Amino acid sequence: MPPSVPPSPPAAEDPPEQIVSGPGHRLRITLLMAGSCLPILGAVLIAPVLPQMQDHFAAVPGAAALVPMALTIPALFLALLAPFAGVIVDRLGRKRLLVTATVLYALVGTAPLWLDSLGAIVASRALVGVVEAAIMTCCTTLIGDYYTGRQRDRYLALQTMCAAISATAFFALGGAAGAAGWRAPFWAYAVSLLLAPAMAAFLPQPRQAAAAADTGPEPAKRPFPWRPLAATCALTVFGSVVFYTVQVHMSYLLDDMGVTGSGMIGLAIAVASAATVAGAVTFIKLGRSPDVWMPAVLAVCAIGFAVIWFASSPAVLIVGAVINSFGAGVMLPSLLTLAMSKLEYADRGRGTGLWTGTFFIGQFICPLVVLALASAAGGRVNAVGLLALATSVVALGLGLSAWRRRAAGAAELHKQMAG
Repeated sequence: MPPSVPPSPPAAEDPPEQIVSGPGHRLRITLLMAGSCLPILGAVLIAPVLPQMQDHFAAVPGAAALVPMALTIPALFLALLAPFAGVIVDRLGRKRLLVTATVLYALVGTAPLWLDSLGAIVASRALVGVVEAAIMTCCTTLIGDYYTGRQRDRYLALQTMCAAISATAFFALGGAAGAAGWRAPFWAYAVSLLLAPAMAAFLPQPRQAAAAADTGPEPAKRPFPWRPLAATCALTVFGSVVFYTVQVHMSYLLDDMGVTGSGMIGLAIAVASAATVAGAVTFIKLGRSPDVWMPAVLAVCAIGFAVIWFASSPAVLIVGAVINSFGAGVMLPSLLTLAMSKLEYADRGRGTGLWTGTFFIGQFICPLVVLALASAAGGRVNAVGLLALATSVVALGLGLSAWRRRAAGAAELHKQMAG
């Protein structure tokens, strides 16, 4: 999975690295990693039971849009609040806000267990996004407070990897719990009540002097490079729609093919999510020139959509989902790397925050885009077909643009050599 919170502005100069070790350190990092997985739980847990929710609220006007929105609306509020999260953390204190938000996460997360109104359930999911923004910001900030140098970098990378792997597990958990009814997966949100007391007891209060030293001097004000970043952020919104189409709508596609068991649906989505992790690992091995392979990666996503479009059985549909998810796993870190390549050191904090916001906006609008395409094309599977065509066009456009840049560069080099 991509980064879930905008990082703090980069330090002008890091303090000397101090390696932290010991049993207390292991418990501390375990709690922070567990806390970082809570927002992933909120994002994917109920995906396998969306068809059951749709059936339960079939008589509610607008249910076709509201039920998928229950899955993605936390991302909208996370995206809207992320720029302000750092201010709130600094004002209330990292540990205090983390413990409070972790308790509130259980309260608002389990609210659909006793709410009967679909509108109220969607509202409670919006509150989940609010507390997720606080939890994610606090966990990331505390990692920066507790650790320095390469050790801090390793744990920030581990945070991202834990989030990606936990998504796979939570898809399967949501599917298994959904066998007991569409409300059952919401009980999982209560696990944060176990984490909150442990965080209060075992997470030390960061020393203000150390935190101030780690922050470093405030960077000088300078114009932010909005224009170079705009194209990448626009592509990120599209890429987010491509990524979440399978995660949000695969349960509906399988249901249309007669696969109604939530356990089987959850397992199928988990397999696709595992392919996303494999794609992210592949990205690491490819190197750091994503503009070269981005057209090919989007072409892989388009092929996956096409396989889903023409699938004649659930097994073939799952194969298409795996192909698409593998491509998406390479695409998302590639987009982030592209965004960072357009930023100088002093701009990377805000630039990453902007990229993160556009990614979660794409997650939020994904079900609305697919619903609109399905209405125009006569069904979800045809909507996926239109996305296959759109992704192919974008891949072709990026390929032609890259070819023109290489041709122009070669012509310029030839002209310089001739001169």
